[in-house]
Amino acid sequence: MADRKLLRELTEAFGPSGFEDEAAAIVARELGKSGELQRDGLGSVVCKVPGKSDRPRIMISAHMDEVGFLVRSVTADGYIRFLPVGGWWSQVLLGQRVVVRTRKGDFPGVIGTRPPHELSEEEAKKIPGIDKMFIDVGCSEGFDVKKELAVRPGDPIVPQSPFTELAGGLLMGKAWDDRGGCGILIELARQISDGRHPNTTYLVGSVQEEVGLRGARTAAEVVQPDVAIALDVSLCGEHPDRSRKDVEERLKNGAAIVVHDRTMIPNTVLRDFAIDMAETHSIKYHLTSVRGGYDTGMIHLHRSGVPSVVIGWPTRYIHGHAGIVACDDYDAVVQLLAAIVRNLDETVSGKLRFRS
Repeated sequence: MADRKLLRELTEAFGPSGFEDEAAAIVARELGKSGELQRDGLGSVVCKVPGKSDRPRIMISAHMDEVGFLVRSVTADGYIRFLPVGGWWSQVLLGQRVVVRTRKGDFPGVIGTRPPHELSEEEAKKIPGIDKMFIDVGCSEGFDVKKELAVRPGDPIVPQSPFTELAGGLLMGKAWDDRGGCGILIELARQISDGRHPNTTYLVGSVQEEVGLRGARTAAEVVQPDVAIALDVSLCGEHPDRSRKDVEERLKNGAAIVVHDRTMIPNTVLRDFAIDMAETHSIKYHLTSVRGGYDTGMIHLHRSGVPSVVIGWPTRYIHGHAGIVACDDYDAVVQLLAAIVRNLDETVSGKLRFRS
């Protein structure tokens, strides 16, 4: 069952790309209970969980960073102009609360823009771009934001959104992409810490995925994997204008095995092995394709090539202030990964390589 206390701590942690320290501390603390820890030069957490054999080396990567913002400038009146870190759609930002972290501490604010009564009829029909928005951290006459709060360009900003349990076994919070994956890594580590798996598994909390899969690249240099799995959110296509029965990518439809994404076509033998593990162990799953990219987009190109696949779980409202996930899907991914790790031996690994 999903560890809700752990998920609250992970999702509420502050950690946009390049500022993952808080999330990394949690991941390192928990993974360190099950294996041997090290960090790469960018800050990714690598946990080696030895099994019965040194090979194959399986790298399972979940990124620790979340989408966020950076302070671009501060106006004379104390309003903060900001830059996006990762992919944002401007229509989800207005009126949302954020936290600005400076060298003096964390300060709450709200995203705003020109009030509607000042807009022309034509302007009111358009969604303002991020360059037209600002963050108000309490601007007022006689209050110097730069001096009192020590705000300066480059300071990080994240959404403010508390972890909340909803009805029907659903969970709401920020940063499911990919703190949920970090939680699954930790759950998996607990299950395989007995060392009975026929391989050596490396569990990686990567950095800077949202800005170009950067941590996955450097972590692969540490691991030198034979097989790789990216663990991340997947699509959720259900909404009021689309019948749920017609949508595979929906909450409570199990683990998602990604058959195509923008950065990688999966190794077909590994993909089919994942499907076989789900069916053999009666784990609910579905197949999906996505327009985005995952850590394996970088890992599968490492050296002479690494057979790779992506496994995720449906998540509503990704890259927003509050996403929604289902505990059932989370648990299905843990079960599927455990089945893969416990059955992926040298014989299976050998079949993943192309032979003439």
